[in-house]
Amino acid sequence: MPHETVTRETVDTAPRPALLLVDDDAELCKLMKEYFTRAGHSMECVYDGRSGLAAALSGKHDLVILDGMLPALDGLEVLRQLRKRSSVPVIMLTARTQGKDRIAGLDSGADDYLPKPFLPDELFARIRAVMRRYKNAPLVKSDQLTSGLLELNPVTHIVRYAGEDLDITDTEFQILEVLMRSPGRTVSRDEISTVLYQRESSPFERSLDVHISHLRKKLEQRGLPAIRTVRGVGYMFATEEKGSE
Repeated sequence: MPHETVTRETVDTAPRPALLLVDDDAELCKLMKEYFTRAGHSMECVYDGRSGLAAALSGKHDLVILDGMLPALDGLEVLRQLRKRSSVPVIMLTARTQGKDRIAGLDSGADDYLPKPFLPDELFARIRAVMRRYKNAPLVKSDQLTSGLLELNPVTHIVRYAGEDLDITDTEFQILEVLMRSPGRTVSRDEISTVLYQRESSPFERSLDVHISHLRKKLEQRGLPAIRTVRGVGYMFATEEKGSE
């Protein structure tokens, strides 16, 4: 990749978001980090999809640059999972140049799409453009999640059933939010663990099961058996109507 000179005008006037680069090309990451550091940006580099998802969910970055082909977890799947929890801007970076691949990335929630190889200056310009759009976009509150009489508010972190507040811990709230965002779909233990602990689950780790058990009991006390265990895979949130059959 050619080394580009960063002009004083670019450094002085461009916004400086904290960047996350998720790409398994270590040499590319090294060059990009050097380039953007010289331009006054901070950049964290992560080299696989699972770690990239965890880093993107940490809330420490203003923009994510995401490769489409990653080990551990494919880039498109990282993007799909990220969009269930975060609206952080994402630029897809990939060697896949077919139209259907670009469409898949944009449909999955990418804000822009840049094929490889690319010039650092072009990526820099796209970052500025995406951040301008993001900054000027109207503020929208996170949608409240509902299932029958169960309501979860991602902004206030309040859960109500039939209008009454439920006393749940922050960890239980995060688990319930992940499950309610995917009703009727089995959510893997690794997916939940990534959100909670920024890592995959261990076969011998029981803390997740304990939190699920406590949350399930609190819901069942209100007559809502909404969390189902899918043995060997993970957990599923059933709608109130299905859960009460």
